[in-house]
Amino acid sequence: MKKIIIYILLTSLTGLFSTSCTQDFKNINVDNSVVSDIDVKFLFTYSCESLQNYREGEWVWEDAEQWLRAAQLLTAENYELSGSVNSRYSAFYQNILPNLFEMRRRISIKANKENYKKMAAVTYIVQIFQGLKVTDMNGSIPYTEANMGRTGGKYNPVYDKQKTLFDTWVTELNSSISVLESSLDNQELLGNNDVFYHGDWSNWVRLANALKLRIAARYQNQDIAKAKEIFQQVMSNGTGVFRSTLDQMTYNNSEYGGFSEIDYRSRRFAMETVVNFMKTTGDPRLGIYYEKNSLVGAFKDSLTKYNVTLPAWIDKNDPNIQWQGGPADWQGNPDRSNWFYNQFPIGSNKYTLISGINRRFFNPRIDGATGKVIDVIVPYAEVCLHIAEFIQKGYGTGVDTKGTTAEWYNKGVRASIETMNNIAIVAGSYSVPNVSTMIDAYLQQPKVMLDGSNNLEKIYIQQLFNFYKMGNEAFALVRRTGYPKINSTLLPRQTTPDMIARRYWLLDPGEVNRANWLSAMTEQGFTPGDRSMEKLSTERVWWDKTSPAFGGGN
Repeated sequence: MKKIIIYILLTSLTGLFSTSCTQDFKNINVDNSVVSDIDVKFLFTYSCESLQNYREGEWVWEDAEQWLRAAQLLTAENYELSGSVNSRYSAFYQNILPNLFEMRRRISIKANKENYKKMAAVTYIVQIFQGLKVTDMNGSIPYTEANMGRTGGKYNPVYDKQKTLFDTWVTELNSSISVLESSLDNQELLGNNDVFYHGDWSNWVRLANALKLRIAARYQNQDIAKAKEIFQQVMSNGTGVFRSTLDQMTYNNSEYGGFSEIDYRSRRFAMETVVNFMKTTGDPRLGIYYEKNSLVGAFKDSLTKYNVTLPAWIDKNDPNIQWQGGPADWQGNPDRSNWFYNQFPIGSNKYTLISGINRRFFNPRIDGATGKVIDVIVPYAEVCLHIAEFIQKGYGTGVDTKGTTAEWYNKGVRASIETMNNIAIVAGSYSVPNVSTMIDAYLQQPKVMLDGSNNLEKIYIQQLFNFYKMGNEAFALVRRTGYPKINSTLLPRQTTPDMIARRYWLLDPGEVNRANWLSAMTEQGFTPGDRSMEKLSTERVWWDKTSPAFGGGN
């Protein structure tokens, strides 16, 4: 795929680095090296590729070490929050937003600009996808005045409040949807320069609606009426939402190898509460998500031969004994956490007891393997489960929801398992036998079936399992809902002494925009420039301010 690097620097970069940025933004933004002529389709391709090609660092420093551990989808050693986090911010302001702005600028001066209306409309969907991730962890950020240095001489953009961002994005998504649904003649097509949908405007509308559901989910703890309004807009839209897994936003590039640094700093292991839930319900994703330990084959004969007894927390008659999880708090449960790295001796053989995460599922080329990566960025299952959540909460009153809570829920669970199985097959990491039959049986399990008992919690659990490869969304879910819930009879959260950062820091950008930065930090109740875990774990972004504590779901 042809890659064009455009040297356009955004003047709204604000305190990403540990040292202040005091460059002369005015001089940067009139750099004579800016490419003067380029097909706008390449700008779009570069921006779309940039949504994904920074993600390995995000996996190492955020997903694995922080967010999936905080969501208790895995357990791992507790490392400090690295200064390498927040690569989403630089990707947004350096690689994504500037090229989309430049794309629209170039379209606006074309003699046949009317032929590019739909192409311009999809650019907003791309930037909102990433912008939502950025504000999730940073709160107020430049947007409405961002990227105006080169063309408008604006070098001190205001930091928009999160509510302003959400409202702006819903308006922009609605505008994009309107254009993309319009009957416009002679529209230029993106074709293969669109790495996600190959220029299918209807699927871009469906993606826009999926992003609106993400925004609605975040609105709930601050403005339920607004969340309901957005949900009803989505359900009333003519094009609607994803119709199947064929519509979901998928990144499929044969050159992309996944997360090569899967073991960076330490191994990551299966979480015992999730493993226990999956084993008792027959969840087909058990072997997709977690590797088998060494308790396979004739190990029972060895136990008898050498008169050895397994640790008390392992049932030797468990039909799924090859999958064992570990505790969230390693220091508080040494009898179990001792076996993360130590092997259990039986005669001359040694056995691993606790399952690791399925590393090949994340990195299909680990240890010389030759699998391929399919990364589903916005899944059909997510859309279905969001709709099920909103109908369950009563948001669908007065609008055609095109199905019941249970119908959307069942479609979401089925789509999640089928998608994860397809990813695993292509990766060469695992394959679920008779997957459709297993899904049918799984949906009938008391802990899974929507039978009027703990329906909302069951929906949250399935959303969580679906976000196994999407750390940002998993962490947003556990923040906004307080699930997994402490003392739950379904999927209990384990308590740990660790402080968990609920946001990131943005440091002083230098005198060119210090006043706006300081105003935004103060308005949000943030301690300006403070990177301590004490502050990051208690000072929350706007949509998270009234959310429950971790494990405090209601």
